[in-house]
Amino acid sequence: MEYKRFGKNIVVRIDKGEDIVEKLIEIATFENINLASINALGAVGKFTIGLFNTKEKKYFSNTYEGDFEIVSLIGNITLKDGQIYHHMHMSVADKNNNVYGGHLNSAIVSATCEMIINIIDGCIERIFNDNIGLNLLKFNE
Repeated sequence: MEYKRFGKNIVVRIDKGEDIVEKLIEIATFENINLASINALGAVGKFTIGLFNTKEKKYFSNTYEGDFEIVSLIGNITLKDGQIYHHMHMSVADKNNNVYGGHLNSAIVSATCEMIINIIDGCIERIFNDNIGLNLLKFNE
């Protein structure tokens, strides 16, 4: 991985064999990012995505392997209990243009991943909501 910071924006190249989620956390930690938006594209060979079942209040995940093009990867960085908290969704397409998508748990780059991190001034924490079953954004007054 390599990246370069331009003011409040960071341009990242994540390399073959590296995990997108791990590298994002590494950058956010080193750059002390508390709040940001994320977008990326590229290719992955193995990834795990999930869907939150609202009735059961839990995630169900599937892992895929093969050649996949990242159609869209969007998300954000916030904090939970003072620690970096990432929330990303990814859609990928296979060679037949079938698209798979969901909440991103992990993704191993097969060629390259080009990511832009847009740092936002401020800090937003997350707090667990028992009624929903998720860590929701908490806006301090």
